[in-house]
Amino acid sequence: MLQLVDVHSGYGRSDVIHGVSIEVPSDGVAAVMGHNGAGKTTLLRAAVGLLKCRSGRILFDGEDITKLRPSARVARGLAYVPQGQQSFGQLTTAENLQVVADGRRNGKQLIAEQLDLFPALKELLPRRAGLLSGGQRQQLAIARALITSPRCLILDEPTEGIQPSVVAEIEQTITALTERGDLSVLLVEQHIGFALQASQRYYVIESGRVTSTGNGGTASESDVRAAMAI
Repeated sequence: MLQLVDVHSGYGRSDVIHGVSIEVPSDGVAAVMGHNGAGKTTLLRAAVGLLKCRSGRILFDGEDITKLRPSARVARGLAYVPQGQQSFGQLTTAENLQVVADGRRNGKQLIAEQLDLFPALKELLPRRAGLLSGGQRQQLAIARALITSPRCLILDEPTEGIQPSVVAEIEQTITALTERGDLSVLLVEQHIGFALQASQRYYVIESGRVTSTGNGGTASESDVRAAMAI
């Protein structure tokens, strides 16, 4: 579904990722793991078009989207949930959802579907997003992305800094989404066990390069920990 082929990208004059190639399977999950500063977020920002590729190609469902703007990539079916539970803090939960749904033919239905997926948000609809907990904001951020009806969802550390009880809920939701069979996921995640359990393919990145790759599944956990030296 989504392929990054020999991608170089970074900030200013410095490359952060150096010739990275990964592949997200159709209706499946690819997990990217690595220590802080390894280049994982840079990789995702390049995939969605927030950073330019200095060389290499990005393919989405066979189409070369390397030079497309982020909005054009979203229109084709990419959705990005950045690190940090981002939302419009001064807007209510309902308004955060409505901003994305506005202009979509089935906007009300799409909002209803996300509230079924994240039932905890129903009671929070009148509350300002800035007053939500980190876990609640993360659920809201994922729900907003899903309103765009993506074919590939890009998640940057969705469980970071969230209380354990909500971490379990988010992990269960991601698993449920991928089991539907109509969504691919590129997942950056620090929880190695969950990342491997959810994915068909994993990649370990160190200093902007892929240093290890293999099939998902918990049997690979020792290999990943060895590759990350943890």
